[in-house]
Amino acid sequence: MAMPVDSLQEQVGRDARGRFEKGRSGNPAGRRQGVRNRATILAEQLLAGHAAALIEKAVERALAGDALALKLCLDRIMAPIRESAVRVALPPLHSAADLAGVMGAVTAAAADGRITPGQGSQLAQMVETAMRAIESSDCEKRLQQVEKDLAERTAGDPWARRRPYG
Repeated sequence: MAMPVDSLQEQVGRDARGRFEKGRSGNPAGRRQGVRNRATILAEQLLAGHAAALIEKAVERALAGDALALKLCLDRIMAPIRESAVRVALPPLHSAADLAGVMGAVTAAAADGRITPGQGSQLAQMVETAMRAIESSDCEKRLQQVEKDLAERTAGDPWARRRPYG
């Protein structure tokens, strides 16, 4: 985007107040890869010579009972706990008739302790989303069939579409 020669020249992609319009950026390509935030660079420079002393002080305070320092140290030592993959054999879900079997398998897995109740709840939500997608697809197919049947039934009858119930 070319910069305006003067402030009276219209700026492309901006509103009357000079702000970028919604969905349009002054830099569509974004920040160049590898460019770092200035504040991060400055903080690294300020702490560079003192890192060892600061770590030692944090450990001393944590060992002395400072809860915040202890949390800071433990957060750096231990990786955050991530969800583990869940393997549960579920029957195929192709129609509403399959829903009871799939939900039964999820419930049984949670009851047996193969998955946690939270994982069971997440699986149930996934099954519900899949079921909505199946129902939506089925509804679309039925609608297309009704429209096709109506077109075939009214073919050649110019007044058929004007009658509400033929």
